[in-house]
Amino acid sequence: MQAADISTLEAVALAATRSAALASYAWVGREDQKAADAAATTAMRAALADAPGRGTVVIGEGEKDDAPMLFNGEVVGTGHGPDFDIAVDPLEGTSFCARDLPGSLATIAFGESGTFWSPGPGFYMDKIVVPPAAKDVIDLDDPPEHTLAKVAKALGKEVGDLRVMIMDKPRHKELIARVLQAGAAVQTPAGGDVGGSLAVLLPTLDIDLLLGVGGTPEGVMTAAAVRALGGGMLGRLAPQRDEEADAIRAAGMSLERIYDCDELVAGEAFFVATGVNGGPLLGRPRTVGGTTVAESLLISRGEIRHITHTTFA
Repeated sequence: MQAADISTLEAVALAATRSAALASYAWVGREDQKAADAAATTAMRAALADAPGRGTVVIGEGEKDDAPMLFNGEVVGTGHGPDFDIAVDPLEGTSFCARDLPGSLATIAFGESGTFWSPGPGFYMDKIVVPPAAKDVIDLDDPPEHTLAKVAKALGKEVGDLRVMIMDKPRHKELIARVLQAGAAVQTPAGGDVGGSLAVLLPTLDIDLLLGVGGTPEGVMTAAAVRALGGGMLGRLAPQRDEEADAIRAAGMSLERIYDCDELVAGEAFFVATGVNGGPLLGRPRTVGGTTVAESLLISRGEIRHITHTTFA
């Protein structure tokens, strides 16, 4: 993509996540995940309809959760402009939104056409995300104790000084126990895979690495942010049900292959998120005197930009 195309598409992505965040915010605390997801998806789809060019959804979130979605292969935009790939979760942390717990985000990534890896029928992947200084020392085949030791050395720290992000899921019980036993501190949110990865990339949030199994859409969006900032990431398909594993094999894909960041996102890409109900990354939308303010994060071309959107009634 040319620089002018990137700048134009960044504005489109910001409009899309902002629209999704404001639409889903109406459902914060209402205990209705499907309605919140549907509101975000409908608003994002409408915003993307006017995108210059032709955007193809390579990987979306809804199929895994049987939720409203921008579906794989869906084409958006006016057709007049560049072709580009889309990876998207209109509402990351749906349960957080429904229960009004901090951390839900509207998220999207754009990349050059043919850039984003497609996981086919794979919904989950095992991953490691680290800052740039540790990008050359990670290996998904290493036991967690070795990973911690190598990352600590690369960052100039002791293992006991590391802070590790691992989602609080039953599948991570042993992993969390081993990381704690090795001496590192663990932060265990109930969800928010993308937010956890961003915490590794943003120096103000004091997280040294992310470990564990999360969704493939979140993995590709994370890879777009990691690549833009020069961080390190590895991923491998990690099916959580026999049917998923069988479908992956039937599609001719490997359950053993490890993908690096440049395979998950093979060209120029950027990532955008807008806050839905607040948290360490981004605040929730707020309305004062008829003015609505939303907070977004744009990671593109080696830069992290915090953006405030203001809409006047």
